[in-house]
Amino acid sequence: MTQLQQTRFPLAPVSVVDYRRLAQRRLPRQLFDYVDGGAYEERTLADNVDAFGRVKLHQRILRDVSSIDTSTTIFGETWKIPVALAPVGFAGMLRKRGEVQAARAAETFGVPFTLSTVSICPIEEIRKNIKRAFWFQLYVIRDRGYARELLARAHAAGCTALAFTVDLAVLGARYRDVRNGMGAVPLSALSRARVAFDYARRIDWIFDVALGGRPLEFGNLVAAVKDAKGFSDFQVWINKNLDPGMTWKDLDWIRANWPGKLLIKGILDPADARAAMSAVQPDGIIVSNHGGRQLDSVLATMDALPAIREAVGGKTTLFLDGGVRSGLDIVKAMARGADACLVGRAWAYALAAKGEAGVLAQLRTFKREMEVAMALTGVTKTTDITSEVLV
Repeated sequence: MTQLQQTRFPLAPVSVVDYRRLAQRRLPRQLFDYVDGGAYEERTLADNVDAFGRVKLHQRILRDVSSIDTSTTIFGETWKIPVALAPVGFAGMLRKRGEVQAARAAETFGVPFTLSTVSICPIEEIRKNIKRAFWFQLYVIRDRGYARELLARAHAAGCTALAFTVDLAVLGARYRDVRNGMGAVPLSALSRARVAFDYARRIDWIFDVALGGRPLEFGNLVAAVKDAKGFSDFQVWINKNLDPGMTWKDLDWIRANWPGKLLIKGILDPADARAAMSAVQPDGIIVSNHGGRQLDSVLATMDALPAIREAVGGKTTLFLDGGVRSGLDIVKAMARGADACLVGRAWAYALAAKGEAGVLAQLRTFKREMEVAMALTGVTKTTDITSEVLV
């Protein structure tokens, strides 16, 4: 554990670690563990982060790095840094109308925001609060009629890209959630009382979210999960509606019902990447293990990335999702073959800790960190970031 990670309570948060500690202090444990936790023993969750630490930057000196440009162009749009905000379920439970706050921060800074299927704020609310186009994420669900309706709503709201999540054929077991009552297994009366007490002592969260944020509306799924009164209601619905029978052929249905950019999220194997290219020629592939929340003991995304880049070549845009905690990590991912990164927990911690201002501040920190990493490895533009910046 580094000295930074040992800091008990940051007075002036800067890094993702700082915002995580503030989020842990402010959120009810049930919600913090939902964001923070992973599947089973959480080995992949830790390895996603550790994999970046194993990659070393190659410092170079006495080069003209007086002008650093961290921007990139993806799908014809200019992003201030090569980062999009990944979909985070139930972000509206972290702050009042949390998805709206995160989307506004992304727009102000100049990067895309991706709305989760299981957001608290519906698609239309995001559209009303920002001018920049945003992305939408869809799970594999049995009810194709409802899926078609969600796609139509997203397109009508101006979403330009769909992140179609394919690593959720079955739901992984996140034991922290089970212990805290967010799984399908009911808690004992004593455990329910402990959870309720923990919520009751989080006064700031109660006034911000519970009383003012309408946290259990399940924005995009109101019609599907009717009269929901808690996470268990959603859990029953998602367990019934995941589609373990879906195959590559079913991606034709997605293409037929989605006119925008299509990103396949959840690929870890180069053979699967090639299959995706053959099946639908996606506009992008997101190398992801669901943030370590599905199958534990799989490859860290940073370790899986180079082989997938080799498999797809330059035929599609390649994103890395999982473990990104700094601007240095973004540079490392690009040097390994990513065109850009998705960040999830990083913005969720910042949102929980400081709301919209926290998300915006964290993005600005990423930019400053990228500038230092680029300058001290001797590159001035993101297009110049290659494997040569790594040892």
